[in-house]
Amino acid sequence: MKMSTRTHGMLDYTMGIIFIIAPWLFQFDNDGTATWIFIILGVAVIVYSLLTNYELGAVHMISMPTHLWLDGISGVILALSPWLFGFADLVYLPHVIFGILEIGAALCTRTVPGTSYTTHKPVA
Repeated sequence: MKMSTRTHGMLDYTMGIIFIIAPWLFQFDNDGTATWIFIILGVAVIVYSLLTNYELGAVHMISMPTHLWLDGISGVILALSPWLFGFADLVYLPHVIFGILEIGAALCTRTVPGTSYTTHKPVA
C-alpha cells in the first residue's frame, strides 16, 4: 500500500527541519561540506514542498510526480555526497541513511492527492 500525499507532506516538512538541524543533532557541524549538504537539501525540501500541488502545499506550482522525482534525486545526492564531495572519512552514515529514506519515500508515495483534496480553494 502506498503512502498518501498528505502523510508524505507531513514527512516532507519534518524531514526538511531534521535535515537543517542534522549537523548539530549528529555532531558533524565542524565539516563545512557535510554540514551544508544537509542544510541546502533541507531548505530545498521545504521550498519545493510549499510549491507542490498537494494537501500541504501553499502555491501548487509543482506536480506530485515532479515532487517525487525531486525527492528521489535529493536522496541520491544525499546518500552519495560523502564520496562525491570527499568527506566520507569524517562522516557518512547520516547522509546515507537519510538519503535512502528520501528515495524510499519517493518510491512509496501515491502520485495523486486524495479525492477529498482540491486545488481550487474558495476566494474569500
